[in-house]
Amino acid sequence: MRLFENIMLALASLRAGKMRALLTMLGIIIGIGSVIAIVTVGNSLNQSITGAMSDLGANQVIAYVGTKERNVSRDLTDSDYIPEDWITEFEQKYADQVQSVMVYQAAGAGQAKDGRKYANVTIQGVTENGIAKENIDIVRGRDITERDIKTAKNVAIVSHKFVEKMFAANANPIGQEVAVHTTSYGILTFTIVGVYKYEIPAFLASFAPDEDLETQLIIPVTTAKRIAGAPDGYTDVYVKFPPEVSSYELANSMETFFADKYKNNPHFTVFTQNMEGMMTQMNSMISTLAVAIAIIAAISLIVGGIGVMNIMLVSVTERTREIGTRKALGARSSAIRSQFIIESMIICLIGGIIGVIVGLGLGALGSGLMGFPAQPSLPIIIIAVGFSMVIGVFFGFYPANKASKLDPIEALRYE
Repeated sequence: MRLFENIMLALASLRAGKMRALLTMLGIIIGIGSVIAIVTVGNSLNQSITGAMSDLGANQVIAYVGTKERNVSRDLTDSDYIPEDWITEFEQKYADQVQSVMVYQAAGAGQAKDGRKYANVTIQGVTENGIAKENIDIVRGRDITERDIKTAKNVAIVSHKFVEKMFAANANPIGQEVAVHTTSYGILTFTIVGVYKYEIPAFLASFAPDEDLETQLIIPVTTAKRIAGAPDGYTDVYVKFPPEVSSYELANSMETFFADKYKNNPHFTVFTQNMEGMMTQMNSMISTLAVAIAIIAAISLIVGGIGVMNIMLVSVTERTREIGTRKALGARSSAIRSQFIIESMIICLIGGIIGVIVGLGLGALGSGLMGFPAQPSLPIIIIAVGFSMVIGVFFGFYPANKASKLDPIEALRYE
């Protein structure tokens, strides 16, 4: 019997028992739907986190002061911090590998208040041209200047979200003073000299209500040190590098340079952290977790395959007389076997297609609820549908083989 006729017979059999066919497909639908939904959400999470980390600085290596004795906690003294002249020396020595160097100084957090208006902020001290070095757009005013750094001025750059909450629609915030009520340093007053465009990180977009949004209030690093009472020097140095430079090469240069500086320090030295390496590790963790969950979900495909085998055995029993009639009329065992294998494959194929649709829908819903764009995987979809057909062949072979071996005389006498 030709392939087309076998397919038509299989479809006719499914139409004759629609509810039974649907229940048979249910395991396949759940298995494939679960796998595709999990992979889609995993891909979406992976892409969003990668994008967010890239925005934070994929082309960035961080040098930080740590103890030479691993897992030993020690308090830093003034001599353990990285002096500014070492940072300048490093920048000059490795000018061909360095795009920009940044240091930061936190100066607490709090609320800017003006009557009933308020805005949550974290106060961050930066070096000269700190906004430009972070590739953030200034929409009004200017960046932090060398003069601001040298005189430790109480000037600040705020986000456009801050301006929207604290000022009238057409008001010019440049030159205006803001009072920030901090938890650690009392009330601090700053003069606004610039406004930057705030971009909400992708992984926070769905979890950050606008009224409670916390943005950075950028001030000169020397002002932040004065406010925080911090010693000279820094514990962290952020170095950006051009595209042609390897992050691992730059990290090695930094560790070599600072290891020499700290060779006489008995307790502390400088370590590096590679953002590219962090991204790779994060992606690997997410992918491994998604694969593990997908494998667990795929177990239901085996359950679905057993269901297909069961229903095909029932189908062979119900159609024993039909099989006997066909064999009596000259049908070969291979034709009978093919008929039932194809019927099993059709069941799994239809279940697989429905499962793909369900999985894509659930994946898009899950990604949407988490605030990420859906990222379905075409190779996984193709593999899932192909695997469902393999299950159809595997679990359909035994019932089909049983049907092909029926004795025509015994089959005709079966009631």
